[in-house]
Amino acid sequence: MLKGKKIVLAVTGSISAYKSLFLLRLLVKEGAEVKVIMSKSAHEFIQPLSFSTLSKHPVCSDFTESSLNGVWNNHVEMALWADLILVAPCTANTLAKYAAGMCDSYLLAVLMSAQCPLFFAPAMDHDMMEHPGTQENLIRIEEMGCTVLAPGYGELASGLIGKGRLSEPEEILGIVISHFNPNQLLKGKRALVNAGPTYEAIDPVRFIGNRSSGKMGIAIAQAIRALGADVTLVLGPVHENIPDGIKIIRIESALEMYEACTREFQHSDFAVLAAAVADYRPVNVSAEKIKKKDSPLELRLEETEDIAASLGKIKNQNQKLICFALETENEEAHAIAKMNRKNADLLILNSLKTEGVYFGSDNNAITLFHSNGSKKEISLKSKTEIAQIISNEIADLFQ
Repeated sequence: MLKGKKIVLAVTGSISAYKSLFLLRLLVKEGAEVKVIMSKSAHEFIQPLSFSTLSKHPVCSDFTESSLNGVWNNHVEMALWADLILVAPCTANTLAKYAAGMCDSYLLAVLMSAQCPLFFAPAMDHDMMEHPGTQENLIRIEEMGCTVLAPGYGELASGLIGKGRLSEPEEILGIVISHFNPNQLLKGKRALVNAGPTYEAIDPVRFIGNRSSGKMGIAIAQAIRALGADVTLVLGPVHENIPDGIKIIRIESALEMYEACTREFQHSDFAVLAAAVADYRPVNVSAEKIKKKDSPLELRLEETEDIAASLGKIKNQNQKLICFALETENEEAHAIAKMNRKNADLLILNSLKTEGVYFGSDNNAITLFHSNGSKKEISLKSKTEIAQIISNEIADLFQ
């Protein structure tokens, strides 16, 4: 999605500067060419070598390389080169100076010379964030046409709990992708996505589960949101970061996921069922931890609710149902049969036979089957790229 885009990543002196390394890696992975500017105070938190290694460009921090070599870093050239400048993290100090029109550093000179969109991702302690001066500066730069990425809520470096955390790199990436993807093909559509595993309790400490990381479903939710859809994500027990702007319903069991999906689908335009829902659960769940005995432990299992089949039965002619299948043999035949059985409009086949695809991987390879009989194979790509392909296929369903 970012192939050919030129982005300047400006890093200021915050403890959260380490997150900028992860953000840089994500931007580069999505095809962007990134040049990094570091404020002098940012050097106290992280070394420029890390940024230059990942970006494949030297890091700029001052107007000259040194007083001896006479090499000048042209701030105007840097500013005009960029398609977007992203200040992440942005400290209260940098924010205040830019809002006031001050220009006492190379970083600020680039910002003042910019003709492209400017994105600011603030990061500071809660009290600094809530200070009237900071709030006025945020309003001021938005009035100037800049975009402010809302900080997160949580534990801060000071030990306080509050608003001020730098947005997670995945969230920032999603916002950047949305900026460069103005074709809101799913704008006005309401989407239901489920993701992750389910845990079926055996006793208070043990469960039946699977290895699903939820990464694919979360990436799809983000990609659909980037196309303008209003997204509800029914999420099993995973620990992945969830981008802002997505409604989250957290569940644990297959029954809870079934109830949530059935309820939400009634007012959704389409559903993407990417979760790895357990097919079976224990008939009897012990109220106490089962003690180990010399004799074998036998578990009697019963089938869980079939979410895809249930939604396929109740969907109306205007709703679309997108399902996933993981097969290990006779893959295509089983996938097509499942699509017809579930009354799906689109089925995405996963295969563990592709090298580089495994549970928890950041990559995937899929085959798309449409109810009209068409088929499309997608070779190994990042799950972010796969999600964007799937979201565009979904948009085509409404054309």
